[in-house]
Amino acid sequence: MKTAQDIKSMKSKQKMVMLTAYDFPTAKLMDGIVDIILVGDSLGMVVLGYENTTKVTMDDMLRATSAVARGAKNTLIVGDMPFGTYESEEDALRNAKLFLEAGAHAVKVEKKPEIAEFLVKNGIEVMGHIGLTPQTITTFKVQGKDKESADKILQEAIALDKAGCFSLVLECIPLTLAKTITEKISIPTIGIGAGVHCDGQVLVTNDILGLYGDFKPKFLKRYAEIGNEMKKAFEEFAKDVREERFPSDGQSFH
Repeated sequence: MKTAQDIKSMKSKQKMVMLTAYDFPTAKLMDGIVDIILVGDSLGMVVLGYENTTKVTMDDMLRATSAVARGAKNTLIVGDMPFGTYESEEDALRNAKLFLEAGAHAVKVEKKPEIAEFLVKNGIEVMGHIGLTPQTITTFKVQGKDKESADKILQEAIALDKAGCFSLVLECIPLTLAKTITEKISIPTIGIGAGVHCDGQVLVTNDILGLYGDFKPKFLKRYAEIGNEMKKAFEEFAKDVREERFPSDGQSFH
C-alpha cells in the first residue's frame, strides 16, 4: 500500500493520480489504479445535494471514510477536514484522529499552515490545499491572476511545505503560477484546474463520470456519461413493470 512518504518521493519522477470516492463500491473499483483516494467534502454537493461544502459534518465524512476504507486496501486514503472542524489546534487534532480511526491515512486542510504544522508534529500526515478553496470562497473563479494574489498563493505554498505537508493541492490557478510553485517547493503538487506542470492531477469522480448534472468547468474532462445510462436503465425498468414484462415467469419462484 502506498504511504504518504511514497507519494512525497514520487515528485518529479512519476505523475500522481488522485480521485474522490465516498462509498465502498467506487473505492473498490479504483483501488490500485489511482495513487490517492480523497474522501472529499465535495460529498456535500455531489452526493448529499447541498449548494456548497460548508454544511458537511464530521459524521458525514467519517461514514464515507469508513466505507472507502473497506473498499480500498492498496491506496492512500485522505480524509477532507470539513468546514469549521480545524479552527483550533485542539479541534483539529481531535477530528484528524477520528479520520484515522475511520480508516484514513492522512487528512487534507485548506490553507492554515499553523494547523498543518501542529498536526504533523502530532504524527498526522497532512495534505495542503490552496488557490480556490471551496470552504472559504463563494465565487467560482480562477485565483492568483494578478501579481499580488499570485505572490500570496506562492507564500502559502512555501508555508505549507515548511509546515511538513506531504503534498499540496493547487486549485484553479494559472498554469504559470502552478509551475513556479511546483519548482519552488519540495513536496508534490496535485492540480485541479492548475495546468500541466503539477506533479499530479485530481478530479471529482462524479464529475468525470457524468453523474453531477451540467457542471462542466473548463478544467473538467468527462470520461463517461454514466448518468445518462442510469436514467435510461430506470426508464426501461419502469416501462417493463408498467407493461407487465417484468418480472417474467423465468424471474419468478415456483
